[in-house]
Amino acid sequence: MVAMDENEWNELYREREQIWSGMPNAALVAEAADLAPGLALDVGCGEGGDALWLAERGWKVVAADISSVAIERARAAVPLAAVTWLRADLIADPPERGRFDLVSLQYYPLPRTAGEEGVRGFLEAVAPGGFLVVVGHDMAGHQPKDARFNPADYYSVGQIAELLGSGWEILTHEARPRERRLPDGREAPADIVLKARKR
Repeated sequence: MVAMDENEWNELYREREQIWSGMPNAALVAEAADLAPGLALDVGCGEGGDALWLAERGWKVVAADISSVAIERARAAVPLAAVTWLRADLIADPPERGRFDLVSLQYYPLPRTAGEEGVRGFLEAVAPGGFLVVVGHDMAGHQPKDARFNPADYYSVGQIAELLGSGWEILTHEARPRERRLPDGREAPADIVLKARKR
């Protein structure tokens, strides 16, 4: 399957006036609450819930999404100077190396077609001493409702963890129950949470 492009993501966002809850992702809150604020990259920022939470805690945030509709909604909902909104395909145009104290990928659909180079673009964006937080669904035994998404087409959190070499310290890599339901009301699969620090 070919990864969705900007137009397809825009169509998905236009299906409803609001796709996401506006609340920060619980795993990000758990893993980043004790981190000293710096410069964060919110990958696939959607409508801005995570960027708002980070900014309120003193972070400067570059919040990026491939969807111009998502960015327009997020900018309107979170008009904070601490957040720079960026419409970008960060796989095709990787972020600056070594710039960010935190790189956050929350349920980000990173296509296998991007290859390891696509993953490494995000890993290399983390500054020395900075953190990577990746959260994804545990899809074992869970059937996605949306036929546009086949989990096998995307990197799992475990596959991303396998690409971390000796230059990283893995602090968390575990399955974690998810209390919130999915936007359509269904029970959510467990989260797979990865937190690592670049040495």
